[in-house]
Amino acid sequence: MSAPLDDRTRAIISATVPALKAHGTAITTEMYKRLLSTPAIRDLFNLSHQQDGEQPKALALAVLCYAEHINDLGALGGMVERIAEKHVGLNILPEHYPYVAEALLGAIGHVLGDAATPEIAEAWGKAYWFLADILIGREKQIYEEHEDAPGGWAGWRAFRVRSRHNETSTIASFELAPVDGGALFRHKAGQYLSFKLDVPGHGSQRRNYSISSAPGADHYRISVRRQDEGVVSTWLHDTVKVGDQLQVANPAGDFFLDESSESPVVFLTAGVGLTPVISMLGALAQAPLRRKIRYVHGADTTALAAFRPEIEALADRGVLTADFFYAKENAPAGRRGVAAHAGRVTAAWVTENLDRSATYYVCGPDSFMRDMVDALRAEKLAPKQIRYEFFGSASDPALVLSAA
Repeated sequence: MSAPLDDRTRAIISATVPALKAHGTAITTEMYKRLLSTPAIRDLFNLSHQQDGEQPKALALAVLCYAEHINDLGALGGMVERIAEKHVGLNILPEHYPYVAEALLGAIGHVLGDAATPEIAEAWGKAYWFLADILIGREKQIYEEHEDAPGGWAGWRAFRVRSRHNETSTIASFELAPVDGGALFRHKAGQYLSFKLDVPGHGSQRRNYSISSAPGADHYRISVRRQDEGVVSTWLHDTVKVGDQLQVANPAGDFFLDESSESPVVFLTAGVGLTPVISMLGALAQAPLRRKIRYVHGADTTALAAFRPEIEALADRGVLTADFFYAKENAPAGRRGVAAHAGRVTAAWVTENLDRSATYYVCGPDSFMRDMVDALRAEKLAPKQIRYEFFGSASDPALVLSAA
């Protein structure tokens, strides 16, 4: 573990905040340009986030957050845990960190020019390795927990596609079972799987997909939405068939159901953001304690509301109540325990239907999550009552910085 940062180093880092606000994305764009010139490192990244600029933007926000909180690093616990879980999913190892250090410090010097004095370079070198050592230590703990747990494994494990099913015209589910026939690590409801994929014409690709099956099954299920021009999602939908094998890392992620709580639960989801929540619902349906559950989901049409039959079945059993919002068609008639609404889920509706005793789990597009989280915070709910998942590179400052 690195020694605590000294006062001078922290003062220099704090002084660079204005430069990071002005040039942060330029620095991280240059950093990735340097980093991705190394094939062994390039293969660790989701390159689609490089093409659309989301990854550099997200990293710039994280670096800014680190600099702004350099005198109160305890406030960054949530961000550190998310990064560590992401790294574990991608099998990031200690030997990868020096590459990042060289690329980041080189990018700072390249973008800031003469303003990047030797003192600034030294301070950021210390700050980087201080944080890197924290991450390496936490990642080591997670790797060991996974490997030692029943059904856990190290690195990548081969899984066979046992079945596939179209949930909607744009979302397909894939059931995955281990090729070795061994036991399966029990994931926390809400976590994701990371994949190392060899896509013809595109080479090695890395992706994360939420697990949509309940914990304890003999397989994992992922439910993938076809993305416009999405390299991997299109390949999965159009090419991957029953019997094919995929390389998978242990489940990871810090967005998961608190099964120890007895409080009511409200799920706020939109689009494919429902996938981790479906796993949570499976866990709750199996639990001996019956908690009050409300499921709220926004889709364009009834045909695009994935898992609607399963939700309606749970409502019929009295496990939950549900609200479906349809943005592009008239609301159909409701049924027992299920209400249908025309339009989108709005902050005003959430406020009007607020349950102050509930824990809220929010997942969907960034703009949806920002609206929902802002509405819940405006009602002064405790931070532990508001939980949300980051999709993609999490480049929305209202979510990234406020969640740190």
